[in-house]
Amino acid sequence: MSSERPLKVLVYSDDRSTRESVRLSLGKRPAADLPELEYFECATEPAVIKLMDKGGIDLAILDGESVPAGGMGIARQLKDEIFQCPPILVLIGRPQDAWLATWSRAEAAVSHPIDPVRLAEATAGLLRERVAKLPATT
Repeated sequence: MSSERPLKVLVYSDDRSTRESVRLSLGKRPAADLPELEYFECATEPAVIKLMDKGGIDLAILDGESVPAGGMGIARQLKDEIFQCPPILVLIGRPQDAWLATWSRAEAAVSHPIDPVRLAEATAGLLRERVAKLPATT
């Protein structure tokens, strides 16, 4: 799959170490059957909105613990405002917050502290669905 374009992943958190943890957990590709990932990091809500409005993002990973704008509120806004919004994975503070992730309309949730295996599995599942829906390129 090396001839395929990289999949574009937006990573939002106000915490640089969280963004780094996501990148290090996923690496160049979360699964061997997927193309490589290209990361776009955002530390603020306006940056997320601007990048998502531009289009081309294949997956957004949003930190629900970010302040002042949490990833779950941003996720819900993106789902409301972007036609055919790409899949969203939210990072939640604890497993009991899964109901909030459902409210946000995110397709997946992984709790802090980030477990690299769980994050890679959830990311790979969402990206496989996304790749299956993308138009074929020659």
